[in-house]
Amino acid sequence: MIRTVFISTCLVFIGVQSLLPIEEGILNNKPEAGGQIWAVIIAGSNNWFNYRHQSDVSHLYHLLTKKHGIPKKNVITFMYNDIAFNEENPYPGTIINALHGKDVYEGVMIDYMNSDVNPETFLNVLQGKRMRIGSMKTLKSGPKDMVFVNFVDHGGPGVLGFPKSELHLKDLTATLEYMNSNKMYHQMLWYVEACYSGSMFQSLSPDMNITAHTAANEKESSYACVKDEDIGVYLGDCWSLNWMNNTEQIFPSLSKETVQEQFTIVKKMTTESHASLYGDMTYITAQPISKFLGHPSKDEQADPVRNIDIHHHRTATPDVMLEYYRSKLEKSDNAAEQERLQDLISYHVKTEGRVQEIIEKISHQVTGDWEISQVFSRSHQLIRHPDCNKAVLNAFFGQCYKMQSHPYIIKYLYKITNLCNAYNSKIIVDAVVDNCNHN
Repeated sequence: MIRTVFISTCLVFIGVQSLLPIEEGILNNKPEAGGQIWAVIIAGSNNWFNYRHQSDVSHLYHLLTKKHGIPKKNVITFMYNDIAFNEENPYPGTIINALHGKDVYEGVMIDYMNSDVNPETFLNVLQGKRMRIGSMKTLKSGPKDMVFVNFVDHGGPGVLGFPKSELHLKDLTATLEYMNSNKMYHQMLWYVEACYSGSMFQSLSPDMNITAHTAANEKESSYACVKDEDIGVYLGDCWSLNWMNNTEQIFPSLSKETVQEQFTIVKKMTTESHASLYGDMTYITAQPISKFLGHPSKDEQADPVRNIDIHHHRTATPDVMLEYYRSKLEKSDNAAEQERLQDLISYHVKTEGRVQEIIEKISHQVTGDWEISQVFSRSHQLIRHPDCNKAVLNAFFGQCYKMQSHPYIIKYLYKITNLCNAYNSKIIVDAVVDNCNHN
């Protein structure tokens, strides 16, 4: 089913001329001789108000396989799969793409869905382990292959969200080191759409042949864009729409734009957050994006992009859920539904305030001084102790509130993870447990 979404705005495209000269020899847009391109793409969320994440990944799946010629067997897809046939979907069986206003759900081969979308499965697939769930596909890349990973979901300081649990910096780093030591790639490129996504790669070694392009730096939220008033949700994430928009504008000439050039263009297009680059800044950034995104046939035609202003209506990711409930309340003419929504909104507004109080108390209990605790609350600090960061966040998610059901909490978590740079993790975890008896 195809549906056109009408939004009364206009799109101002940014030119996509080459910003840097492509060095002699770099324009060889194939992987190493005998190598292949592999892609792992994941929408890490569930729930209707997170519609945009599965829209982003479904759109990308078709770009990689249908438009860019990457074999479907080389693309591994994670998606909870609760959007297309959600009871709130007025167009059952479809997921609408923001750039084209058309269904992108049909034809997507989902390898891991529902409860299989979890950190353990994701990391096992990246490590090429034998799988006994889902489609059983796993990453079979080797030392000549190029690997592309796209992650889309919520994030916090040193953490990425999954439907029921979280992926921590410590565990991702260990997996990347495993992949590197086991020669599972020639070069690897990560594109990550999440709040504070830079915190996952801020200390990434430049010597691992990995580059990460993130939607936001380590101190800020990413943003949702293009709200469909008919469906009541955002159809995409700003940074993701920008990089895929750029990719489609240069189609089929992906070999003429390098990773660095795409980053520079998308950084300029993304006005809500600071797109950032980490890891190897020498070799991968000089490669054509076709080395990771595929090699379109010159005969393949690009789909026309709609005239929309991607940035006309945008919201910081942690605030999308509450905005969704408020918008739904405004449109409701059912008294019982209005009461339910008002109670839900009131609960979350009060809870956000309570979260801030709890975090202040945790910091004060650890430091023993209100003035010292304020030092750790001023700004995001470099995560120097990933073990402690994981322990503190696990305690907070387990004893206080989960980022999946209370996404606004991610705006305040740095105030307690910063404590890891000066205090023992046990002291902080004990303070979390002592102050999180909210039930």
